[in-house]
Amino acid sequence: MSYAIIRNAKYKKENLMAVYRHNERKNKTYSNKDIDRTKTYLNYSLKNPEFNYVKEFDKIIKKYDLKGQIKTVSNIVCEYMITSDSDFFKRIGEEETKRYFATAYKFVSEYKDLGEKYILSAKVHYDEKSPHMHLIFLPVVHTTDKKGNPIDKLACSEFWKAKDSYRQLQNAFFEYMVENGFDLQRGLPEEETERMHYTLKEYKNITNFEKTKEQLQNIKQELPDVPDIADIHINRWSKKRDEVILEEIIKPKDKLINELYHDNFLMQQALLRNTKLVEKAEKYQKERDEIMSDNRDLHNEVENIKKDYEKKEFDLEWNYKNKIKHLEKENSHLYKIIDRFHKTIDKFIEWICNKFNFGDSKELVKKFENETHTLIDPVKQIEREEKEKDFDFDI
Repeated sequence: MSYAIIRNAKYKKENLMAVYRHNERKNKTYSNKDIDRTKTYLNYSLKNPEFNYVKEFDKIIKKYDLKGQIKTVSNIVCEYMITSDSDFFKRIGEEETKRYFATAYKFVSEYKDLGEKYILSAKVHYDEKSPHMHLIFLPVVHTTDKKGNPIDKLACSEFWKAKDSYRQLQNAFFEYMVENGFDLQRGLPEEETERMHYTLKEYKNITNFEKTKEQLQNIKQELPDVPDIADIHINRWSKKRDEVILEEIIKPKDKLINELYHDNFLMQQALLRNTKLVEKAEKYQKERDEIMSDNRDLHNEVENIKKDYEKKEFDLEWNYKNKIKHLEKENSHLYKIIDRFHKTIDKFIEWICNKFNFGDSKELVKKFENETHTLIDPVKQIEREEKEKDFDFDI
């Protein structure tokens, strides 16, 4: 029979962007080879975030005025990974599979009176080996402040305060799903397995490896003492009886002892091979753990470099935009000054002509330009001066 599987993970704020890109399939490439990108279009959301997980988290905190201190080291969101085995989903069909995840979604919103409003995202993936749902939520507890007023408080440690919190979660989820018509067994809580697969230590406990090893090592390889046939006293009165003993008792026992000895020898050889295999596996497990630890450190380092780069990029972009905005403002002001200067000059010339009866203003401007070799229009005057400079340079 299949299991009702629900696993919980806790995340700090610095982890949210990576979780968001994976769950919402925002990455271009994935290290997880089980992801089949040709099936990603089958994925769907039971709750789709409006923004990325960081912005969505901030929005929920502000909207519902959540209390509680948020530190850099604080776990601020939790993620349920909800699934069962692939055979179970094949057996119940597409419609029941969708009902399974919809029912699980409802369970989460009701469990510990959380409330659907504190579910940040719920994404069902069909593009891996077995359908599963990633459900991100804020671990909110409903409590009171010092004055006794009811408040909602973000507190991961309080949400999972009980020592057997995960066991309670497993029991509640199993019972809820069975009550809603799903034929399932209770899954093992994370506190018992720590992960989806057995470790070497767990495997050895399950198979009683160490106990079996000790028992086999204590088995003596020597055969028990068997009476020598030559030592049996034979006379004419007892010969027939001794022959019967020899043929019917001693020889069969001797044969059985040799067979047991042979079987025991084979068991010892098999144990030796298995011992070496387990020791090698333990070595590889240790090396794998070290590599995973190094990878986590490298990942954190890359994330820190990326954040630093993004901040510098933002600062640089902001500075350039500021300077451009300032220059645009200056240019606009200069254009206004030039335009006003043109209008003022025109008015001044007309006033001179009228005041002193100089006749047409255009004739006056023309005489001024000819006699002073200066154009009234400053733009044209600058262009003339530039051409004269170029001409002098060529000479």
